Formats: sequence, C-alpha cells, structure tokens
Amino acid sequence: MRRPSRCVLIIALICAGCGQAGNGGPQQGGTPEVGVVTIQPQEAVLTAELPGRTQPYEVSDVRPQVNGILKKRLFTEGSVVQAGQPLYQIDDTLYQAAYSSAKAQLANAKAALTTAKLKADRYVSLREQKSISQQDYDDAQAALQQALANVEQQQANVESARITLGYTRITAPITGKIGRSYLTQGALVEANQDQALATIQTLDPIYVDMNQSSSELLALRRAVAHEGDGSTTANVTLTLDDGTAYPHQGTFQFQEVSVDTTTGSVTLRAQFPNPDGVLLPGMFVRARIIEGVEPNALLVPQRGVSRDERGNATALIVDADGIVQIRKLAVGQTVGTNWLVKSGINPGDRVIVEGLQYAHAGQKANAVAFVARDDTPSSPAASHEGSK
Repeated sequence: MRRPSRCVLIIALICAGCGQAGNGGPQQGGTPEVGVVTIQPQEAVLTAELPGRTQPYEVSDVRPQVNGILKKRLFTEGSVVQAGQPLYQIDDTLYQAAYSSAKAQLANAKAALTTAKLKADRYVSLREQKSISQQDYDDAQAALQQALANVEQQQANVESARITLGYTRITAPITGKIGRSYLTQGALVEANQDQALATIQTLDPIYVDMNQSSSELLALRRAVAHEGDGSTTANVTLTLDDGTAYPHQGTFQFQEVSVDTTTGSVTLRAQFPNPDGVLLPGMFVRARIIEGVEPNALLVPQRGVSRDERGNATALIVDADGIVQIRKLAVGQTVGTNWLVKSGINPGDRVIVEGLQYAHAGQKANAVAFVARDDTPSSPAASHEGSK
C-alpha cells in the first residue's frame, strides 16, 4: 500500500514544479517571459576591417652602369643608407685612362683654336689692305669656326668620360634599408645587367595594401565624404599578425586605388609611419578603417537578430500592449556585438534577446529587462530598460 502512495506523491511534485515560472520561459498563465533591450539612438564609430600586406614606400634595385670588376663593397648589409652614399667600387683603371685621354684631346683642340684665331685676326687686317685674296680670308674664318667646334666636341667628350668614370663608384639612388649583397668582390659586372647588386627599400613611411570590392569602396567613399570636410582620407589602425595593436595610426589614400577588371576587387593603399622598423615588407596585417561617426545610430544586439528562409534579417519586439511582433530589418555593418540597423526598428522598440524560443508573433509575452550575465556579451549600444 505504501509503494503506490509514493508514486502519487512524486507525480504531484513534478506537476507542481511545471507550474513554476523561470527567467525566459513559460509561466503559469501560459504567457512566456522574455528578456528585452530598449533601443535608443546613440553615437557609434563606424569601421571597416580588411586584410592587407605591407609594401615598401620606395624600392630600388642597385645595378652597375659600366662594365668592370668589383673591387670593394662600401656598405654594411642590413644597414640604412642615404641617397648618394657610395655602395660599390668598380675597377676604374680603363675609365681613368679614357678620361685623361679626353682631357688631352681637349687641350690639343684649344691649342689649335688659338692658332686659328690668331690667323683669322691677321687676315682681317690683310684683307682690309687687300694683301690677300677673298678666298684666303674665307678659309681662315672657316678654320676658326672648325677649331671652335672641335673644342666644344672635345669638351663633350671630357664630360662623357668624367660621367663614365663616376659610374665606377656605384651610389645609393634612394634613402632606405639595404639588404644583402648578391655579388662579392672580384665579380665581373656588366652595364644594366639583370642581376641586381643589392636592393634598397624605404620603410619609413610604409604602405599597407588591402583588397575590397568596388561596391564596398563606393560606400566607404560616401561614408568618409559625409563627415563634412569633403576630404577623401580616413584614419586607419593596424592589428599585427600576432594580435597586437600597431601603435601608430595611418592615413587611407583613395587616390592610390586601382581596380582589377577580372575580379572587380579594388586595391586600397594606406600609409603608416614606421620609425621603429616594426613593419617589414610582406607582413600580413589587419587594417581597421575608421569611416566616421554615426551620431544617431540604432544598434540591435546580434543575439536578437535572426534570418528568415529568404535570408532577410528579422527581430522580435514586444509592443506597448505586450504583443510580440516580427520586424524585417535592413542591417548594415556590425558595431561590436551589435548590428547597425538602417530601417525596421524605431527608437523605443523593445527587442527580444532572451527567450526567443518561447516568443511567437501575435502572442502575448511578459517583457522584462535583459540583464547580461558574466558569460553573456553585453549590449553597450542599447538601453537595458524593460516595461514595468
């Protein structure tokens, strides 16, 4: 007789427990309790995050402009070199001799010019005295002009030999960090050869190249231009590959944009200061572009937004009468843990973020203020005020 009595008692306790109300669940009267946040306009910083890679500000391959044997390397590999700094010395014996020969020929031409000028001057007075024929006078003037032309030609030869001799000392075309030397002392080099002697890269400042679709670029342009000053620049921050934040802020430059006609993607370029040399060419980074500030943004927690069978964003709200309604939303980008809603939500709407499985459109619900727990992402964008 005791065993059936115990079964009846257990069943009665279970039934009694089913009637108790829980947070975000059905209650005794059949009205579910849901957690809501009240949406209020607020200021939101709009950003776009894009993957990118670093590129040097300037790149120059050092190549010889004359033939010869490398005699010396005049720099330290991996150091910073200045524009015009000597890097290599090519054996200049032949070029020095050619320069000396050109100077000697110039001196000979100047001596011939002196003789031709004196003769032409004497022939002027003799011609006035009619002591020489007109032909002799004309020949003297022509010889003077030839001597003048010869001097100019020899001067050009001297200058050419001097420039060629200068090419035997190879200098840095730009200021930057130089890498390793690809050729060593004693190597034979040729003018304008394919093999570079070394490569110099300017790393301060440095570029970061990013890819974005052309349609998103147009939206980004409008967002930045909407800030009021009509400029087409925006501030950019970087996150390095190991997750650390780069300490210096960069500038996004729209004028450095090229469109890939095959993919429709756009290469965006931002410029960053790099005084400490942290950024090296080819590094993978994530760039965050600050598009602007939306002063009256309506932000809905992501946990309160779902998608219907057509992929449209929807949210459930509780109206003033306590009836659950479904809203179709036009969402833009994410801001933290929230969606930026362009339409479908009005200020003061109470969006259900907890107990969604118990809420159904057209039915009543008991809305209470949602309180984020330690393990629940909070919604800093929305007011946590519910109906009383």
